[in-house]
Amino acid sequence: MLRFIIFFSLFIHLCVAAPKTPAAAAAVPAKKWLTLNGQEPAVVARGGFSGLFPESSAPANDMAVSTSSPGLTMLCNLQMTKDGVGLCLSDIRLDNATTISSLFPKAQKTYKVNGQDLKGWFVLDYDADTIFSNVSLVQNIFSRPSIFDGQMPVSAVEDVLGTKPPKFWLSVQYDSFYMEHKLSAAEYLRSLRFRGINVISSPEIGFLKSIGMDAGRAKTKLIFEFKEPDAIEPTTNKKYSELQQNLAAIKAFASGVLVPKDYIWPLDTAKYLKPATTFVADAHKAGLEVYASGFANDMRTSFNYSYDPSTEYLQFVDNGEFSVDGVITDFPPTASQAITCFSHQKGNLPKAGHALVITHNGASGDYPGCTDLAYQKAIDDGADVIDCSVQMSKDGIAFCHDAADLTASTTAMTTFMSRATSVPEIQPTNGIFSFDLTWAEIQSVKPQIENPFTSTGFLRNPANKNAGKFTTLADFLELSKEKAVTGVLINIENAAYLASKKGLGIVDAVKSALTNSTLDKQSTQKVLIQSDDSSVLSSFEAVPPYTRVLSIDKEIGDAPKPSVEEIKKHADAVNLMRTSLVTVSQSFATGKTNVVEEMHKANISVYVSVLRNEYISIAFDYFSDPTVELATFIAGSGVDGVITEFPATATRYLRSPCSDLNKDQPYAILPAEAGALLSVADKEAQPPASAPNPPLDAKDVIDPPLPPVANMASSNGTGEGPPHTPPPSSGTGATAANLSLSLLAMMALGLLYTA
Repeated sequence: MLRFIIFFSLFIHLCVAAPKTPAAAAAVPAKKWLTLNGQEPAVVARGGFSGLFPESSAPANDMAVSTSSPGLTMLCNLQMTKDGVGLCLSDIRLDNATTISSLFPKAQKTYKVNGQDLKGWFVLDYDADTIFSNVSLVQNIFSRPSIFDGQMPVSAVEDVLGTKPPKFWLSVQYDSFYMEHKLSAAEYLRSLRFRGINVISSPEIGFLKSIGMDAGRAKTKLIFEFKEPDAIEPTTNKKYSELQQNLAAIKAFASGVLVPKDYIWPLDTAKYLKPATTFVADAHKAGLEVYASGFANDMRTSFNYSYDPSTEYLQFVDNGEFSVDGVITDFPPTASQAITCFSHQKGNLPKAGHALVITHNGASGDYPGCTDLAYQKAIDDGADVIDCSVQMSKDGIAFCHDAADLTASTTAMTTFMSRATSVPEIQPTNGIFSFDLTWAEIQSVKPQIENPFTSTGFLRNPANKNAGKFTTLADFLELSKEKAVTGVLINIENAAYLASKKGLGIVDAVKSALTNSTLDKQSTQKVLIQSDDSSVLSSFEAVPPYTRVLSIDKEIGDAPKPSVEEIKKHADAVNLMRTSLVTVSQSFATGKTNVVEEMHKANISVYVSVLRNEYISIAFDYFSDPTVELATFIAGSGVDGVITEFPATATRYLRSPCSDLNKDQPYAILPAEAGALLSVADKEAQPPASAPNPPLDAKDVIDPPLPPVANMASSNGTGEGPPHTPPPSSGTGATAANLSLSLLAMMALGLLYTA
C-alpha cells in the first residue's frame, strides 16, 4: 500500500511543481538578502507537506521535496518509544496524529510534562514494533484533508533520513521529560552519529549544551527554540522573555534561534500588524540566525495580508528592513514561490503571457466593492481592467454596484427597511433595491464590504468595512481615463425588467456615458460590455471597438458546436464559473473540462470568475494557495483573463518570472493536475463521483428582444417617475410577516458583524 501511495505522490509532484536543476539556477541573477549571511532564506517543511498529508508521512516528505525550491530543509519532530526508537511525530502524545485511541481505547495515561498534567496516549508507553505494526497516521488539523487518514504508517527518523532530503532538521522538544523516564535523546543522536542531520533545535538549553561537542564535530547546526514569552525554560527556570534580553549568551551554545512569528511581527487585538520588533536586528547583531515558525496557508492571520499567504512570507523576508534566515511552514511550495519568485519584485515589471487581470467590483477583497477606494486600490495593484456593474437609481442615475439589492453591500437596512420589496424577476429573497431609491437617498447610506464567507467567520478588512464613496458610471469612466488603465468592463443586468417595470433604460444610460467619455471613439483602452442577456450584447453590435462578453452564470461541462455558434452571434468572449473549467467535489479538483478549447476554436475568449483569496474557497489541489489556483486557470486551462476580488495576487503572479513556463529557471509555479491528489487516497476513502455538469444548450444563450422603456410617468398620471410600491393590504399579512422576519434576520446579522 505504501509503495502505491508514494508512486502516486510522485505523479502529483511531476504534475504540480518541478524545481529546475541547480545548473539552471546558476543562470539567474543573485538577489541581495538581508539575512545574517546574505543568503536566501531557508524553507523548512514541518513534517514534510503537512498541510496536505499526515505529518512526516512518506507522501508528505516526498511531496515537500518535489514541490519546493532546491535546498529544502525537512523538519522532523523527534519522539521516542519505550525501547528508544526515534519517531517523527508532532507531539509526545499519539492520539491527535494517529489511530492509537481506536486500537487501545482504555490505555490513556496522565503524565506531568514541563509542570503541567497532560492526558493521552504517550509514545513512550509503546515499543516501536507495536506502533509500526498497528498504528496509522491521521491528519491532526481537522480542516485539512482527512481522506488519507489510516493509510500511512508512522515514520522512524531513519526512514526520513533514508529518503536523503536536501537538508534534515531534527526538533527535540521534550528531552527533560524523556530523561525522567530513562530515555535519552542525546544518546539516540550519538547512536546515529549525527549522520545526515544538518540542524538540531530544542527549547531546552541543557540539552543543546549536552550535545554541543558532538554536534560541532558533525558540523550540525544547533538552534535554540523560544516558546511563548511567559513559558518557563526547563534548564534555567526562567521565562523565555527573560532569556530574550541576553541573546549574546545564547550564541555561546547555539548558532541561531527559532521563534513564533509574532515575536517579529506582532498583531493587535483586531488582527492587524503592529510595528515590527527589533528581535531580528538584535539577534543578527549577536551573530544569531533567526528562524520564524507558525506559517500555514489555512490559518487566519493578519488582515494586512488579504488572505494571501505569499504576502505574509514577503513581510518576513522582503520588507526592506530585515529578513529572517528561514521559515518553518506546513506548505513549503508557497514559501518557496514567495522567496524564489516574488521577493524583490519591485517596480512595474512586465507581465508574462496575455491573460488579463479583471476586477470584480474593484479590489473588493480589501474595500467595499465599487467604491472609489476599491477602484484606486485595484489600479495601484496593477489590474488591467476595472469593472463596473451598472445599477440604476429611481431618478435615473447610473452608478457602479455589485447588485441591485443594497442590503448586503450597504447600510441601507438601517435606514430604508420599510422600503424593502420582493422582486422575483431579480432574486428569490426580499431586498432594498436601488431602483426604488433616489440617488440622494443612496448617497445617504454607507457602502459596506461584502464578506462571502461570513458564516464561517471569515471577515474582510473590518477596519475599512464602510470606507469609500459610491461611484457613478460617469465618474468611473473618467477615473479609467485619468489613470490610463488598460480597459474597463461594464456589466449590465436586469435590463428587461428595468425597462418594462421601472421605466429605466440602463442600456441607453451606458451608451450615453460611454459616448460622453469618448471611449466609443478610441482604441487605446479596451471596453468590455458584459451581460447575461444576449439581446443586451446585440444592442452594442454597432460599436466595433467594444468587446462583448456573455456571462454564463451556471455550471457547464461542455460547449457543443451549436451553442458556441450561437454565442458567436452575440459575443466575442464568455465569462465562465471556475467549476465550468475544473470540477470540484468536497474541496478536491476532480476533473477538467474542454470548454476553453471549444471556445478558443471559435475564436471566443474565455474569462474565469470569481477568484478569491480565502483558503476556504480554494481546492486542496491548489495547496490552499490562490497563486496555484491562478496558475491552474492561466497556465493550465489557458484562459484569457481572470476576474478577481484580489487583483494584487493575480498581478504579482503574472509579473513573476516563475509564471513563464517557457523560461529555464530554478523554480516554476505549475498548474495542478485535477484528480491527481484524490487518486493518492484509497478508493474507498474517496468521495463518491458526482454527476457531470450539463452541456451548454444553445437555447440558453438566446434571450428575447429587449422591451421598450416604459413611460412610467404617463402610466401613473404623475411626473414623478415610477410609483412607490403600495403598502400591503390585510390580505397579504402572511407575506408582510415573512418579509419582516427576513429583514429582522438580516438586521441581526448586520448588527452581529458590526459588533
